[in-house]
Amino acid sequence: MPRFDLSRAAAQRLILAGVLAVLTGCATVKMPAPTPSAANAEKLRATKLAPAQLGSFKLAAGKPADMDTTLGGLRGSSLSPAKGSFAGQLRDEIAAELGAAGLLDPKSGIVIEGQLTDSMVDAGMSTGKGRLAATIQVRRDGQVRFDKEVVAEATWESSFVGAVALPAAINQYGALYKTLVGKLFDDADFKRALTAQ
Repeated sequence: MPRFDLSRAAAQRLILAGVLAVLTGCATVKMPAPTPSAANAEKLRATKLAPAQLGSFKLAAGKPADMDTTLGGLRGSSLSPAKGSFAGQLRDEIAAELGAAGLLDPKSGIVIEGQLTDSMVDAGMSTGKGRLAATIQVRRDGQVRFDKEVVAEATWESSFVGAVALPAAINQYGALYKTLVGKLFDDADFKRALTAQ
């Protein structure tokens, strides 16, 4: 089972929200606002990257509109992003990490943009699974220096009991954002696109 680096407070909020969803029947749970992780901040500080700004993050063309706003697979309940868009949730996640490492600059000539290509969770009766994917581009002085889909996936032991399965699924899905951002920061081509010159 993969390990995820969610802050304790964020994980507790997601678990509590999942429990409340179970207790109240069908419900929509809202994700907390992203917070930076020590692991990702350490990765960023260990590299000599130039500060960047964040551009547009939106749903990829051809994807169903509700992929960006609601998340099924939770046995009648649903999970919604903090500010109404899962693409925006990913943008805010990247912003939180770059900001914590002192690498976010709204005047930078380096612009990071993204399109959400997949967002799903399944709180199965025995095995849960989740997937988050986005195509990320880095433009430097107007030229594309990085353009790649980054994918985060997880499977975990689930339960027939909703009070166990739903909080686990919500927690695992929320952790995919940290995983995807960590994979992006580990990508050699991404780091090359942001390397200070």
